[in-house]
Amino acid sequence: MKLKVYVYKNCDTCRKALKFLDKHGIAHEAIPIRETPPSQEELRRMLQVQSGNLRSLFNTSGGDYKTLGMKDRLPSISDEEAIALLASNGNLVKRPFVISKDFALIGFNEETWKTTLL
Repeated sequence: MKLKVYVYKNCDTCRKALKFLDKHGIAHEAIPIRETPPSQEELRRMLQVQSGNLRSLFNTSGGDYKTLGMKDRLPSISDEEAIALLASNGNLVKRPFVISKDFALIGFNEETWKTTLL
């Protein structure tokens, strides 16, 4: 089964992650996150893996995050509101976003990826 990796083509971090996967021969499917954001179910699962840290799911340096005033809104919205927002706007989701039946990773940290994937 291929690993689902949500990426943005112009993201340097995503390119590094894909290069890592290729280098280590890990079968994966690169999914364009802007066009096809993670599902609400995948986002809920990632939130669980992140110990309920909602902020960790957001691309806090992105333009949409700033335009929507998420820094101020985030503390007062429910998890379900945030999940719905993320599922409808892939620009808001931190990337790369990797989900499988056994684990979930968000962002790219080579050591974490080595420990998890190799």
